[in-house]
Amino acid sequence: MRISLLVTAMLVALALAVGAQAKEAPMTSQHPIAIVIHGGAGTITKESMTPELEREYRAALTQALKAGYAVLEDGGRAVDAVQAAIMVMEDSPLFNAGRGAVFTRGGLNQLDASIMNGATLEAGAVAAVQHVRHPIKLAWTVMSESPHVMLVGEGAENFAWAHGFPYTPASWFYTERRWKSHIEGLKTLKSTSAGTPAKIPGAKAYVYDTVGAVALDRDGHIAAGTSTGGLTNKLDGRVGDSPIIGAGTYANDATCGASGTGTGELFIRLNLTKSISDLMAMKGWSLEKAANYMIHDRLVELGGKNTGGVIALDAEGHIVAPFNTPGMYRGWIGTDGELTVKFYKDR
Repeated sequence: MRISLLVTAMLVALALAVGAQAKEAPMTSQHPIAIVIHGGAGTITKESMTPELEREYRAALTQALKAGYAVLEDGGRAVDAVQAAIMVMEDSPLFNAGRGAVFTRGGLNQLDASIMNGATLEAGAVAAVQHVRHPIKLAWTVMSESPHVMLVGEGAENFAWAHGFPYTPASWFYTERRWKSHIEGLKTLKSTSAGTPAKIPGAKAYVYDTVGAVALDRDGHIAAGTSTGGLTNKLDGRVGDSPIIGAGTYANDATCGASGTGTGELFIRLNLTKSISDLMAMKGWSLEKAANYMIHDRLVELGGKNTGGVIALDAEGHIVAPFNTPGMYRGWIGTDGELTVKFYKDR
């Protein structure tokens, strides 16, 4: 009898333990998935676009969205979806990231990128790299294969070679459009100081073609990433907000993920993407209210009218993409599975 009672007690305890584990385990396969991307903000208007160019941008953004979303659909991680989407845009000459990057005053392509995992708050970033085809992948490798958050210049490239990245010649990044903007800007060069767009020759008809992505996976985790070539005719060695965690990129499962595009110096001073997260965490603001406040109020108050935008996504899959410029290349696949791509203020 004692043995029978003991066995019964053990079975009950086991059942309770299994039940507790099942109750605590998240229903990962049921969590909604979503992804949002941007390809830069600036003077993007219907009048400035040809039908052919509009089709090219729409196709590139669509391809990037589908690449990232495919990772999520297969049960992949948000950090991998972000990387997949951004790598597509880094390979496109349409954007200022990877191939198609702008030139510095010295005629160089110096690339910056960062990525952040909202589940762990781990992050990786690289700056001023010149021979890495996919800076976002290198940023991811810094995050996952080193104890550091950011590596720059020669050190970042040595790290890349040590981890099997192929050497990419400068010719890969060259496009005639960016070189023309560089030369035209140099003709109007009157100062060696860098800062606001007015002091950046060649940036009068500004288009910040920085790229970024934010994703939400089936485990409910959020990740964000950003990649750029910076500003046309920036000083050699200048680093903007894109590789700065909290400025151009931020992700936290408890609040949101965000990626910015615009005048990096202002985004850095505002710690803009983390500020969106902090407003949600500390004031209980919605994602929409926090993002709009940072772009339309704080950024403008700091002198950043017509200087940029941000994409952001929260744990429930809400997506926002505010900008204070005439347009911003942006697109998303929401929790409803519908794909949307937009350029202008109205559409």
